[in-house]
Amino acid sequence: MKKMFFLVAALAVAGQVFAQIPKKYTTTDLALSAGNGFAGALSYNKFYGVGKSGKFKVGLGLRFNTYFAGQNDYRTAPASLTSGKASLAALFAEDINSQIDTLRLNKSQVNSLNLNIHLQYAILKKLEVGFNIDAIGVSFGGQQNGTFLARQSDATGRSNHNKTDIKAKPTTLNALLISDSDIGSLNSEIYARYWFNNKWAVRGGLSFLFSEYTAIRNLAFDNDRFRSKVLLPMIAVSYRLR
Repeated sequence: MKKMFFLVAALAVAGQVFAQIPKKYTTTDLALSAGNGFAGALSYNKFYGVGKSGKFKVGLGLRFNTYFAGQNDYRTAPASLTSGKASLAALFAEDINSQIDTLRLNKSQVNSLNLNIHLQYAILKKLEVGFNIDAIGVSFGGQQNGTFLARQSDATGRSNHNKTDIKAKPTTLNALLISDSDIGSLNSEIYARYWFNNKWAVRGGLSFLFSEYTAIRNLAFDNDRFRSKVLLPMIAVSYRLR
């Protein structure tokens, strides 16, 4: 009976400690994703409560991403070619398939360091849901060997591909410009986070990762940028610094 009393008392104290967490806090976070490739992300984030309750939070962070994959197809990246539109208009426009070519890389390895933006809401005292997305940064990684597949139509209207061996490296600049207007390699996450105590939490959700390569020379339509988009299940551990 005494053990039960002390256990209940300890849980009550822990609950009070957790309830006193300030509206703004700082975390470091390690996320792992796997599926069509493997990705890891290490981030440092600051969250700021909005309104009296502080349940809704906005945040800013710095995230290092790394992505590995075996043979992978990268498609034409610029929105001016994929849809002929830009920004929000490109998000809802249909693809122009005749202008979309493929860069098939034997393997991929892209690293990026980006500033990111967070939106988060506390559903319960220990449970939060949120979304984050990279905004701007840089990418780096080794040059890779691949094959450029130029999409064409023959006299019957059927598609065929002309093949050209080509080398490519990760696009240096990363910039969030919406949909295919984006440049470079960007990561975004949708997640739920559960706090075990006032320091440690686990996150689970999905990572939507863009990775982009630039060919060493212009190819069809004077284009040299090619992008891969992968949706990966994600799990992460968060630690509250202050």
